[in-house]
Amino acid sequence: MAILGLDVGDKRIGVAFADGLLAIPLTVVDRAGEEADMEKLLALAREHGAERIVVGLPLSMNGNIGRQAEKVLAFSGALSEHVDIPVDTWDERLSTVSAERLLLDSGMKREKRKGKRDAMAAAIILQAYLDRMSK
Repeated sequence: MAILGLDVGDKRIGVAFADGLLAIPLTVVDRAGEEADMEKLLALAREHGAERIVVGLPLSMNGNIGRQAEKVLAFSGALSEHVDIPVDTWDERLSTVSAERLLLDSGMKREKRKGKRDAMAAAIILQAYLDRMSK
């Protein structure tokens, strides 16, 4: 099943893709307003034949829904109104930290890491989702 994974932030949306068991970072969408963001994501979903979208939900460390998680839930709800495929949320605690560590360990320069971190975080979120669904 083809799935897009999203790491939704205030400035950027990291996008990952999986068509099987392995998630890969795809791209980063710079936020340009809800309608423009939805159009870009819909185009990516169509282009890659996505049958589902998984959105990372930034729960607090104790599992509570904070302000950023509320924003992401609102975004997910709006996204589900724009697409005709299921939109799920998935706990993304520490995905950005993990992505930053992976990129640092790979020796990537700071300037390049900033542009890749969000897509890598989306891949980490999507991979966790895939791993859980395969059990």
